[in-house]
Order: sequence, then C-alpha cells, then structure tokens
Amino acid sequence: MTTPVALTIAGSDSSGGAGIQADLKTFAALGVYGASAIAALTAQNTRGVTGIHAVPADFVTAQIDAVFSDLDVGAVKIGMVAQAASIDAIAAALSRWKPQHIVLDPVMVATSGDRLLASEAVDALRTRLMPLASVITPNLPEAAALLGEPIAASEAAIEAQGRRLLALGCRAVLIKGGHGEGTESTDYLVTSAHSLALPAPRIATKNTHGTGCSLSSAIAAELAKGAELEPAVRTAKAWISAAIASADRFSVGHGHGPVHHFHKFY
Repeated sequence: MTTPVALTIAGSDSSGGAGIQADLKTFAALGVYGASAIAALTAQNTRGVTGIHAVPADFVTAQIDAVFSDLDVGAVKIGMVAQAASIDAIAAALSRWKPQHIVLDPVMVATSGDRLLASEAVDALRTRLMPLASVITPNLPEAAALLGEPIAASEAAIEAQGRRLLALGCRAVLIKGGHGEGTESTDYLVTSAHSLALPAPRIATKNTHGTGCSLSSAIAAELAKGAELEPAVRTAKAWISAAIASADRFSVGHGHGPVHHFHKFY
C-alpha cells in the first residue's frame, strides 16, 4: 500500500488558520501525508499580520532536499514565499527533484489585507516559479497583479487573463472568483485546451481565513492521490465550499476566523 505524500512550501501562520498549518490540516483531512518546508514565519492572527521573518534561502533548500531525499512526494504546493532569494532557491531545488505536480498559489496579500510578498519578489515568482507549475491558483486581484493589469470584471476578461497567464509558462490556471460579486463564486480553470467555469453558491460568512491556502492544498492532495487536474480541482472546490459553509461552527479569534478543515469529521 502506497501512502500519498504532498509537500507544502509556504509561510507559517502563528494563529493556525492559513499557511503551513492550513496546508497540513487540508492534507490530513483529505487522506494525504503532509510534509513541509517553511519559507517564512509570520506573527499573525485573525485580525492581521504584525510581523514577517523570512527563512534564509539556503535553509529553505535544506528542508526541501531533506524531504525529497527520503519521502516519495506525489505533489508540491507552494504558497507564501516572501522574498526573491527564497523563490530562486525553491525553483532551483524543484528543478533538481522534478516532482510530477506543482500547485503554485501566488500569495501576495492576506485575508486581512496585509501584504505578504515583497514587491521586488513578484517578478521572480512570475519568471522562476510559474514556468514550473502544473497549475497556478491566483484570485482576481493576484491574477491582475501578475499581469500588471486592472482586475477583470467579466467572464470574458477573466478567461483572457487566464490565457495571458498561461503564456508565462504554467500548464493551467485556476482564477478564483471569491473576490467577485453576486450570489455565486465562480472559479475559472483555463488550460491550453479549454476554459471551464466552476460556480458555487457564495457563502455569507466572515470566517474565510486560509481559504486560498486550503484550496490549493486540496488540489495538491488530490493530485498526490493520482487524480487528473480537472477532477482534482472539482473535488477540491467542493471540499473548500463545505469547509467555508461549516466555518461558523467555530468561534476562533475576533477577526476573519478559519474555515473548518475537518468538517467531515466533527
């Protein structure tokens, strides 16, 4: 019996709702063994981010090498990285180890509105990590920022931005519609073959801390289990929608609380 393994390379969230902590909870909830390489530490809670400490790039490399030299990693999720030197180190390490699946969540801003990626690191993310990615998972503001364009306001504009992001080297793009308007939150999966709209009811809750981290991790978990990309995305979206719908079962913090990663179990 082979145990599916996924590796998250991301930042740590001291309040446990996003980042490495959310990723590991997601992997566990979906039946995947989770490993981690911490690229940054944050002093963070449901109200905001009060400090960021980047892990030295050579130690990020050491963590990645330690995992790959021992564990059979089926998929990698990359989240918050914070600085260009770490992005370069991650790109170099993954180019050496060549994992089959890489899910890149280009985390730039926290749910609270605090910036998590240095401005000068955006270009490194665009040129060094995106070409390695099986799929990238930007939200609407992140997709616009990666392209240096205004936020897309229509389905046609979203799909067009997805095509332009594909041209930067990734194999697929999932543009998340959580920042949009209306009764539905529609994500758009764009590949070289087609564009696919994935609607879901918009859920009225303030407890959305870690949503993007958890969705990208859920996709990585499904890929690690052997799913193809489209089924992996569909399963991950259904799971995160249920986690958001169950978020109000928790009373955690005084700001944007976490989603309920283990909604299937309690």
